[in-house]
Amino acid sequence: MIFILLKFRFGKNNRDNIKAVVGLGNPGKKYSNTRHNIGFKVIEELGSRYVIEKEETKYDTIIGHIRIGNKKVLLVKPLTYMNLSGRAIKPVINWYKIDLNNLIVIYDDMDLSPGCLRIRADGGTGGHKGMMSVCESLGAKDFPRIRIGIGRAPEGVIPWVLGEFSDEEKIIINATVKKAGDAVDCWVKNGIAAAMNAYN
Repeated sequence: MIFILLKFRFGKNNRDNIKAVVGLGNPGKKYSNTRHNIGFKVIEELGSRYVIEKEETKYDTIIGHIRIGNKKVLLVKPLTYMNLSGRAIKPVINWYKIDLNNLIVIYDDMDLSPGCLRIRADGGTGGHKGMMSVCESLGAKDFPRIRIGIGRAPEGVIPWVLGEFSDEEKIIINATVKKAGDAVDCWVKNGIAAAMNAYN
């Protein structure tokens, strides 16, 4: 009887109630408003909407614990630089025993126009170094993701992604960050199919 109770408390049923929302970006004030940090901006948007029950630094990440409806949700910012994001995320996923279906990763995409939002249940990396690191570390690509368009660099990828949005772009991007927050809320409550149908 005791074994059954412990299994219920700490086993799969408990794990299925925890979701992780990971925003990709670079740590530090220097990068806070750059195009590459759009994932961090969505995490900050969600953090402003809900009560942070606990905040901790664990495995090279900052983790905020919130609840959306009756679901426990982790808001995760890797403290590694973008290209090493997977090294930070994998230990968190392992520690909290999060199924990949309960993980969603948010990141910038140069192949989408500024402010364009794309939600997928799985997919490739599109050459995004942060996502390449995540997929390599997790050994999988079959997990949900939200891509936010930042537009194609006119010249030089690195200066573009590490540059800041223009004043005109900021208006669009700020609205898109809020929309992405709404999409995460929908995903937590209703699943990835509902989020795709409502926000793609």
